[in-house]
Amino acid sequence: MQDPKAQSVFDMINHWLEVGVGYVWNIPLIVLLVGSGVLLSLLVLGGHGLVQWKGFRHAIDVVRGKFDHAGDPGEISHFQALCTALSATVGLGNIGGVAVAIAVGGPGATFWMVLVGIFGMALKYAECTLAVKYRRVDEHGVVHGGPMHYIERGLGPAWKPLAVFYAFGIMVSSWGAGNMFQTNQVASILESNFDIHPGITGGVLAFLTGLVIIGGIKRIATVTSKLVPFMGILYAVGALAVIITNIGQVPALLQMIFVGAFKGSAAVGGFAGVVFREVLVQGVRRACFSNEAGMGSAAIAHSAAATNEPVREGIVALLEPFIDTVVICTMTAMVILVSGAWTSGLTGVELTAAAFDSAFKGFGRFFVPVAVTLFAYSTLLSWAYYGERGADYLFGEKGVLPFKLVFCGFAVLGAVQPLGPVINFSDLVFGLLAIPNMIAVWALFPVLRRESISYFDRLAKGEFPRKD
Repeated sequence: MQDPKAQSVFDMINHWLEVGVGYVWNIPLIVLLVGSGVLLSLLVLGGHGLVQWKGFRHAIDVVRGKFDHAGDPGEISHFQALCTALSATVGLGNIGGVAVAIAVGGPGATFWMVLVGIFGMALKYAECTLAVKYRRVDEHGVVHGGPMHYIERGLGPAWKPLAVFYAFGIMVSSWGAGNMFQTNQVASILESNFDIHPGITGGVLAFLTGLVIIGGIKRIATVTSKLVPFMGILYAVGALAVIITNIGQVPALLQMIFVGAFKGSAAVGGFAGVVFREVLVQGVRRACFSNEAGMGSAAIAHSAAATNEPVREGIVALLEPFIDTVVICTMTAMVILVSGAWTSGLTGVELTAAAFDSAFKGFGRFFVPVAVTLFAYSTLLSWAYYGERGADYLFGEKGVLPFKLVFCGFAVLGAVQPLGPVINFSDLVFGLLAIPNMIAVWALFPVLRRESISYFDRLAKGEFPRKD
């Protein structure tokens, strides 16, 4: 029997952590992330255009291997780096998070999600360029990169405490939001739909994760480079099937999204109606949660890419928010809106499942659990690597294997136990990671701008050999 006093302390800790999460993931953080995205978009190329626009087509060519060269330092290809980073961001936020944004903020939240995704492209570009610029490749060819390294190596040893905080934070976040939350949600939806015991779900996910992460970034990248395209295409086909079935409603819904973005939404059915501020906050918050731009997490994966041009990998990274937020989140939003399920009073994954069911009866019951499982598993793989790099920075190579074993243990624990303070502490720390990361990005902005202008000048002059 649970000790009432212990339960009271547990509840009190959880309450204060929830309060802390509310303070961190609020207007100041949103202003920091979105404001930085806007300014970097405008300033990083010295007034010669938006980096998202100038780099988009080149990014596709780089991902296709048109600028790959044998012997470039790094462990994985540009495509594998992109898939590894995408596997961490394309997840439950795209299925349940978008549904929450619309259920609370109305159709107009979709507009702000897309806009923040576009400006988030510049943030990803900045942090991933710096990650390659200041990474360290050891004598075994293993890459050590990410915000903790460009904080220490870029700003100097005096800034190491900030780097240590970041490494600790990314490790803790990998246990909670990147692990326990994922397995908990998969276990919940598989139990409710197929009566599978949470312990079985947790054990299988932990085993499958362990098989991959023991092999390090090369094995993780090999798996994610196959899994991410498969699950992305699968989800896109399912979403397009629902949208096409209701294609006649799309023009009116696009108008509803645009009008709702600036005027809020009136009450409709089970939807309570919201004012402009709530529409803005929900759209921006969910976009930030979804693509993680500004948190520096993706920079850890991109730092492992084989290249001797930091900007080239930064250009690849700007594709992430576009795919994750502008494309996949928008698809989810359109499915929810075109189905009419957003007025049902449901929220989260249940709302998304109901939306898919509206077009093909029973489809959502099977399709959404499969999508949730694939997305969560891919997230586990990438976040295991992020946390591992944090452990490596703090404890050296000797800390890597113990971290992996603990990570797999947390996967089981997350499936069978209420998340409580663990996930709240993880969310709190993860939000705070934006502070040291953005301090470093702006402190190193002169380096970023110089590297950017130089690279795009050389690209325009045709100085980079291209494979055709």
